[in-house]
Amino acid sequence: MSAPLPTTARPAGGLRRFRLPPGPRPERCELCAQEVGAGHRHLVDTDARALACACRGCAMLFERRGAAGGRYRAVPERYLADPGHNLDDAAWDALQIPVGLAFFLRNAALDRLIALYPSPAGATESDLDPQLWQAVLGGSRLAELLRPDVEALLLSRTDGASECFLVPIDVCYELVGRMRLRWRGFDGGAEARADLAAFLADVRSRARVPGRDEAP
Repeated sequence: MSAPLPTTARPAGGLRRFRLPPGPRPERCELCAQEVGAGHRHLVDTDARALACACRGCAMLFERRGAAGGRYRAVPERYLADPGHNLDDAAWDALQIPVGLAFFLRNAALDRLIALYPSPAGATESDLDPQLWQAVLGGSRLAELLRPDVEALLLSRTDGASECFLVPIDVCYELVGRMRLRWRGFDGGAEARADLAAFLADVRSRARVPGRDEAP
């Protein structure tokens, strides 16, 4: 058996990186590379249909409509509620969504209405017929305020009762990712249902009824 290396010959600093797991890399703004913390803002890359992390300064630059040719758009931070919106069973069944929650958004470049809902495979997407959009969401003022690409209308239906909110698009994809990790069995399982309930409680606590002068 070979003898151990002498203490003076052990490259302790070099070996340490093999013994200790590397720490998590800090997230950085994808435009200026500044380090960003938890709860940072996001931009929507409308060309790639993807989210990009952003520091607050870069996010503020892209809040102005048309900045940088419109490719990047800052995701707003507003949460709005429509307590008067009601959706009956027939209207919900017409959506053909197998779970009790869905997000609806408008893709400006493709001029498409899109419905998304969480599933074990992630975000399941389907085009939404304009007539169905009008029947299900057209009666809500939130549909008029919805900003394409960066916001979504959230519909939740539980035990025959429905709720309608306007939320930032990034929280929708965050929820879909969490649900995908926690989903168990046919209906998601207890952990996924608890996570969904916590998400809805947070949305309710943040949402406000829009004023008459609220702008799209």
